[in-house]
Amino acid sequence: MSESAQRTALLLSEEGLEKLKNARILVCGTGGVGSFAVEALARTGIGSLILIDKDVVEASNINRQLPARLDTIGKKKVHVLKEHVANLNPEIEVIPIAEFYDENMNERIRELHPDFILDCIDSIKSKKDLIQLALNEEIPIISSMGMARKKDPSQIEVCEVEKTSYDPIAKNIRIWKRKNKIRKKIMVASSKEKPMDMEQGSVLPSAIFVPATAGLLMANYAVMKLLED
Repeated sequence: MSESAQRTALLLSEEGLEKLKNARILVCGTGGVGSFAVEALARTGIGSLILIDKDVVEASNINRQLPARLDTIGKKKVHVLKEHVANLNPEIEVIPIAEFYDENMNERIRELHPDFILDCIDSIKSKKDLIQLALNEEIPIISSMGMARKKDPSQIEVCEVEKTSYDPIAKNIRIWKRKNKIRKKIMVASSKEKPMDMEQGSVLPSAIFVPATAGLLMANYAVMKLLED
């Protein structure tokens, strides 16, 4: 066991570390939220990561996304993260899927058998499709709500979507959940902070603090749930 893994084992136990090594987590969306979730999962010793994101790194990502650097502009985010994870722990399996997620990908996801799903998608339609897949297949999932237009990371919490406030995306998911008579809990990372006002159609303002914190909280939630089983 490496020295860094020993530090984690002191906190989570060697048995717990072995559980994480045998786990496979899907992270869908590897931007400001998802990339920091990947970082935390890799450093904690998750044995297999599936990364889904069609986007390439852009200069505008550098202020808040982990794979974004001057030397990675134009490269696929999932490929940059695969290389990054290999530099942390070459034993971690990383399956990069450089495609846009929609329900047509569901069969491929089923065949990969993830033990947990982190939904870090921007598209609300894709977010709903992924949540529905997870509920249908009984795969534990946590979903990121809106993290743009917010400044205070201390106001982010993990809760059931019905307990959220001041979050337009969460409101949309709540309405969809009730309309479709979904009775199962949908766990989310959501901020209680009221989003700053802005003109419709403007570029969404965001800095590293809020999305990165959401990613770390989601990764922590997944790890703790895996250790409970």
